Amino acid sequence: MEHLVDIVLLSFLATTAIAVVVLRDLFAVVMLFGIYSLLTASIFLVLDAVDVAFTEAAVGAGISTVLMLATLALTARTEKKPRQWSPLPLVVVMITGATLIYGTLDMPRYGDPSAAIHQHVAPRYINESPHETGIPNIVTSVLASYRGYDTLGEVAVIFTAGVGVMVLLGAGTRSRKKKGEKS
Repeated sequence: MEHLVDIVLLSFLATTAIAVVVLRDLFAVVMLFGIYSLLTASIFLVLDAVDVAFTEAAVGAGISTVLMLATLALTARTEKKPRQWSPLPLVVVMITGATLIYGTLDMPRYGDPSAAIHQHVAPRYINESPHETGIPNIVTSVLASYRGYDTLGEVAVIFTAGVGVMVLLGAGTRSRKKKGEKS
């Protein structure tokens, strides 16, 4: 039954990704991006990464969708048709994909207990984190305690990006209003 849920979620994820690529209506694409983020959050939830699922749902489906809708308000609703078809983007994507697949060939199999990551760090986190941090959830203890500065840095980057978007979206309208009021 668990595999059926995984297969259904992954098939919905693939279908949504294909629809995003095919559609020309940008509003529908933004909505599909929100659905894609919620499906990704569901996959993280199935993998028992509740904290990551919550973050993906809040940032991916919530904030990102709102920012994309705000951007869409400043642009046209549909994507412009390309003038002519060029094979160069397809070649670049194929080469990049082949390089990424080649890079994963010597990785250990998923869930392999003899993988390097399972020999040192993971057992220490599993065995010692409840005693060292006092937090019963291992994922939360790793993100909040062991990788606290990393998490703080990620929050700072997201905050800075949000402020940058707010300045870019709001700066033009305020300056136009001020110019209009003085005239």
